Amino acid sequence: MGIDIKMLVMIFGISLAYITLNTLRFMLTMKGYRFIAPIVSVFEITIYVLGLSLVLNRLDNPWNLAAYAIGYGVGIGIGIRIEEFLALGYIMVTVIIQDTESKLPEELRDLGYGVTMNYAYGREGERMILEILSPRKNERALYKEVHNLEPKAFLISYEPKYISGGFWTKKVKRRQNNQGNS
Repeated sequence: MGIDIKMLVMIFGISLAYITLNTLRFMLTMKGYRFIAPIVSVFEITIYVLGLSLVLNRLDNPWNLAAYAIGYGVGIGIGIRIEEFLALGYIMVTVIIQDTESKLPEELRDLGYGVTMNYAYGREGERMILEILSPRKNERALYKEVHNLEPKAFLISYEPKYISGGFWTKKVKRRQNNQGNS
């Protein structure tokens, strides 16, 4: 039972490609990309069947299974990195600050963010609460900007599933219309 390096590399590559596509398809499905997720799944399942058949037909060599498992693990990491790079969807960030007179809402609006402001009362007094919707691709820049302007700000973020109405919807529609006129 010799080690066939070419076969190990092929099994690893197929497993890596399969699980990378699997991770992306799962994330696309969770974010509501109803048209592209099924297309990705066609390629995903084709690669999966090919890779699994290679391993199952050669179970006498444990290195084949090891190559498949390692490709699987690496594929998950690569799939997550690709999704982070694509930064699909939007985030909603809640910012809570102590200074109720802060200029943070205006400064963020000047940077193009939609900001809704409320006042609340916490354990240690009055607070300003900001709700900010942003594309995920701007997530890190938003966090950095908030921390630069209000270093003691408390931030919570989550991904909204459905968005309708308000400043953001108008801005997105305007951007789509401008692209259609180009």
